[in-house]
Amino acid sequence: MIRVLVVDDEHLVRAGLRTILDAAGDIVVVGEARDGAEAITAAAHLAPDVVLMDVRMPGMDGLTAAEHLAAATDPPKVVMLTTFDLDEYVHRALRAGAVGFLLKDTPPVELAGAVRTVAAGNAMLAPTVTKRLISSFAGQDAGPAEQARARLEVLTGRELDVIEAVARGLSNAQIGAELSMSEATVKAHVSRALGKLGLANRVQAAILVHDAG
Repeated sequence: MIRVLVVDDEHLVRAGLRTILDAAGDIVVVGEARDGAEAITAAAHLAPDVVLMDVRMPGMDGLTAAEHLAAATDPPKVVMLTTFDLDEYVHRALRAGAVGFLLKDTPPVELAGAVRTVAAGNAMLAPTVTKRLISSFAGQDAGPAEQARARLEVLTGRELDVIEAVARGLSNAQIGAELSMSEATVKAHVSRALGKLGLANRVQAAILVHDAG
C-alpha cells in the first residue's frame, strides 16, 4: 500500500482527496495536516511515502514545507497540488525537492495515477506545467547553462548518459533497455549521480540537465 499524507488548509479539500485516494485500492491516506508546519510534524511521525500538499496555506506554505521535508534523512515524495500554475510556484517547488506538480482540477483517476507514479520514483507534472517549463528552459541565456554544464562534469560518462535519460522522463526500466544495463545498475547510477551533484531527486537532476542545454 502507498501511504499518503494530505496537506491542505480547507477541510473539504482534504476530505475529498482522502475519499478519492482511499478508493484507489492500493493507496491509503495515513494522515492529514492543515499547513506546512503540521505537515512536517506529521511526516516525521507517520512516515508517508507521498505527501500531497497545497502550495498556498496560512502559516507555513507548502513550498517552505517541501524544502524542510526534502532535507529529511529519508524524505517522502512531495506532490504539490494547487489551483495556480504560476511559473514561480512550479520552479520553486521543483527546486525545493517536489517530484510532482498538479492542478486541483486533475481528474480523480489521474490523481491516483500521479501518486503511484511518484511513489515508484518518477516525476509527475500537469501537462500545462510541462509545456511552460519547456518554454522556460528554451529561453534561458548562456550563463546558467555554462554553470550547469560545469556541475555535470563531476559525473562519469555512464552516469551522464543515465542522468540525460532521466531528464527525458524515462523510467529505470526504459533507461536499462536503452543503455543495455539492468534496472538495479541504472538505480545505482542515478543514486551516485544525485549524490555527486548534491541533488534530492530525479526532477532536480532533470532541471539541471535542461539548464545545461
